[in-house]
Order: sequence, then C-alpha cells, then structure tokens
Amino acid sequence: VWRFVLIKLHLMLFQVFVLYGISVKNFAKKKGKLVYTGAKMFGVPLENLPRRYIPEFGLVPCFLVDGCSLLLDRVGTVGLFRKPGSLPRVKILREKLNRGDDALSTASPYDTATLVKQFCRELPELLFPSELHAALLKAQALPDLQDKMAALQLLSCLLPAKNSSCLQYLFDFLHKVSQRCSDNLMTSSNLATVFVPCLLPPPNKSEMSEERLELRVLVLRTFIEFPHVFGNKLIILV
Repeated sequence: VWRFVLIKLHLMLFQVFVLYGISVKNFAKKKGKLVYTGAKMFGVPLENLPRRYIPEFGLVPCFLVDGCSLLLDRVGTVGLFRKPGSLPRVKILREKLNRGDDALSTASPYDTATLVKQFCRELPELLFPSELHAALLKAQALPDLQDKMAALQLLSCLLPAKNSSCLQYLFDFLHKVSQRCSDNLMTSSNLATVFVPCLLPPPNKSEMSEERLELRVLVLRTFIEFPHVFGNKLIILV
C-alpha cells in the first residue's frame, strides 16, 4: 500500500512539474518523529489529537469541529477572527481545554475565534508543510486562471490525509463565514489575511515583501472562495 502511495505521489510531483514548471523539493523525504508534549489540545500533532469522522471531510480534530460549529451559530459577529478575544479569558479557556473540560459552550465568539487561530498556528507541523509553500506561491502567480486553479488543486492533493481533512473542513467553514460578509464584514480576502500567519507564515524576512505576502493571501483566498477545489483528486495523465 505504501509503495502505491509513494508512486502516486511521485507521479503527481512529476505532473505538476511537467505541466506548470513547478517543483516541490524534499517533499517525500521522511521526517523525524514529533515529540508529544502532553498537552491535550494545543501544540499537539494532529495524530495525537481526539478527532471526529466527518463524512464529507474525513477525520477532523474535535476541537476544530466544536469551535467552528459554535462560530457558525454566531457567524454574523462583526470582525470575526479579526477582532481579538480577551487574553485573560483565552488563557483560562486554554487551560480548561487542555484539561479536557467543555469550555467552549459559554465562550464569546471572539475568544473562540482566537483559540481556533492559536490551534492552527501552534501545531508542531504547519497544516501546509513548508516544503509546499514556494510551489503554492508559484501556482498562484500563474497568469492563466485555469492553469492556476489546476496547479493549486494538484498541489493540495499532495498533502497527508490528516492535513488535508483538517484544511478541507477549515476552508469550507471559512467559505461560509465569508458568505455572511455583509453582516460580519469579513470577506474572503480579510479572512485569508488573518489566517496567513496560521497557515502560510513567511519563514524569513526575504519572504515578507509586500508582493510575497500578497501571494500568500491570494493562495488562501482562492481556497476560501473555492473550497470544493481543495483536495479533490485529479486523474494522473502521465
């Protein structure tokens, strides 16, 4: 099974290079085992988190499902994800969640949204592995819209299943938030800007130019506006 997966991965890598001139270096390289810190929710590898099976997406961290579900009930809240929660309250909520307590049901939408961002940002490995970042930016910069969408879709198919399920669920949720932008004032562009530090953070100062940051925003904006594109498997043509 693993041999078949590796062959398929290499075929997709080859296809994205041949069709769009985009290379992904060291993506198939096996990484060392992550150290589990003992925390229950934050800073924990996805595979160590309690997850829930969502038919449309797969296994998604329970915290993410609970937090996003609660936020959908308050989706009209102005500045959701942009306006920060109360730091003292967020600290208390984190402590309760790490103890396994049900702390979200009475939390404010701003506090919950802050926790969702912290959850994504503090994962030991980024949901978008750093090896994919340069390729995603190159795909976003392609001049032809059809090529751009196809390349981004193909690159999203390279993600491990645990990352893909989480991101598919998150982008579908953020799409629903953006659809209520007339109420919450959070457009897809606003949401993408807020989530860049959580999902596609610049690794160094050279990547923090206005042009490079804008590309990162546009990658996330594309997946927020077209969540059905993310992770949908393409037919290998080579």
